[in-house]
Order: sequence, then C-alpha cells, then structure tokens
Amino acid sequence: MPKSESRDIVLVVDDSPETLRLLTDALEEAGMTVLVAREGEHALSIVERILPDVILMDALMPGADGFTTCRKLKQKPTLAHVPIIFMTGLTDTEHIIQGLEAGGVDYITKPIVPGEVLARIRVHLANARMAHGARTALDTFGRFLMAANRAGRVLWYTPQAAKLLRLAFSDFDREGYVLPNEIQAWLRQRAASPSGAEAAANLKDRTLASGVHLIYIGQIGTDEFLLRLVESGINDDRTLLKQKLAVTDREAEVLLWIARGKSNRDIAEILDLSPRTVNKHLEQIYAKLGVENRTSAAALAVRTMGIR
Repeated sequence: MPKSESRDIVLVVDDSPETLRLLTDALEEAGMTVLVAREGEHALSIVERILPDVILMDALMPGADGFTTCRKLKQKPTLAHVPIIFMTGLTDTEHIIQGLEAGGVDYITKPIVPGEVLARIRVHLANARMAHGARTALDTFGRFLMAANRAGRVLWYTPQAAKLLRLAFSDFDREGYVLPNEIQAWLRQRAASPSGAEAAANLKDRTLASGVHLIYIGQIGTDEFLLRLVESGINDDRTLLKQKLAVTDREAEVLLWIARGKSNRDIAEILDLSPRTVNKHLEQIYAKLGVENRTSAAALAVRTMGIR
C-alpha cells in the first residue's frame, strides 16, 4: 500500500473498541489515514508493511503490553524517528516514566479528548520531521556520522554510519548502545584536550580492530561529540580510482564496489541510491573507461588499485 504524500498515517494500538472508534473518527475527519492494531504483535506485523508517521499506543493490553511493544518497535531502525504517544488511564508517575523510558515521547490520559490528541500529534509530527530532516541532511552531505557522550553512549547516527557501527561492534543494535571501555576512555581524553593542542591532534583518530576508523569532529553540545566513521582502504581506493581513471567521486564509489564483487542492488543499499541510479552511473563508467561490461570495468579497477 503506497503512502500518500498528503495524508499522515497514524497507527492506533488499543484493545478497546470504543477508543478505536473514537480515535478513528476524529483522525479521519482531520484528514489522516488510520491503521488499527488490537494488540502488540499485530502492530509489529503492520509496521513491517507500512511505515506510520506517528503511533498512539495503549499502555495496558492483553499479551505484550504497550511498554514491551514500544521497545520492540524502537529496535527497528526505520521507526527510530517515529513518535510514539502513550494512552493510559494510569496516573501513577511510575507508569508514566516507564512509558517514556520505553521510547515514548508523550502520554495522554484516558478518557480520550480528540482535540488534545490531534494537537499533540501535530506537535510531535513537526518535531520528528525537523529532527529527521536534519539527520537526512547529514546522511546526504556527510554520510558516516554519529554522536556520543562522554560515557560512550550513542546518541544518534546516520543510516550509513549504522553499517560501519555494526561492522566495528558486533553487538551494536540501536541508539543508546554504549561503546566499549577503551572508546569511552578515548572520548574522555579527547574531550579534556585543549582545542588545537598537539595531544588533541594525536587523539583525533581511533582505529578499531575491524578496520573502521573513528574520527573526532568536534563537540556540538554540552555532552555531545560528533564523530565520523571511515572504513580502512575505502577512501584511499576511491581517490586512486578517481585520479587514475578520470571518474567522478560517485562513479569511483560505484566502481570500487563493483571491483569488490557487489551487485547493483547491494551497491544501491550501501550508497543509499536507487538501483536505477546505479545503472546510470555504470553507463557513464563504461563510456569513460572504454569498456562494454561490468566484468571489464571491475578488472580495470582491480588493476588500478594494485598500482601503489
């Protein structure tokens, strides 16, 4: 089911027919598309097929409760920016905190007031899109970026950076992941080093056993440090291909992954492109290199990268 650009999609997860009917009527009247799940597992099934813009989550349901369901949803990278608003009749502070700690951004107490729900949805949609837009821009212009605090906790990362984080740390899963002790120590040292000092320069890069480099960019918050990830050999090989074969940066990237045996679909995923765009780059590469197919292009790239 394709997502309409003009209608926000709201997933309502609640086992109460009355609540579902009330919210569906109000949300549809406000011009939104409503998806309904009666329990947590159904919600998890829905988001595999359709990505909602916001989720309204009942705290207490049969089977998996809202808190458990929220944690499972937030483990999915595609839902990292989707706001989850809890709905509960509970006024106990402990349960409210439990919802926020599970990944929720807000809570609404029952009985539901449709006007309040709509107002909160609009606020959180605007905030989520602003934050997601900023992250998307970072992913476009400086792909492999992440931020962590002094304690080594990952605060956020771009989609491309996630690939290298999984390569560098086999147990990496999502935001909130705590970097190993030696990386924490490196971050604390780097944060304590005066700007421009020789000691800071020596601490700028951190090479991991997996061949991934962490590069310190700078402090962007009270306790937030911007880092770039680079896979060993990628930049050197790409630069060499660009210089020796007179191709563009992007064409050099595509050519590099062809030489490494990746399919067009794999390359599209790695470089965050469409397969059709990869094909267009290949056509330009063949013309510039004077070859007729990817096998010849790959062979030429391998020979070029062997010239050191």
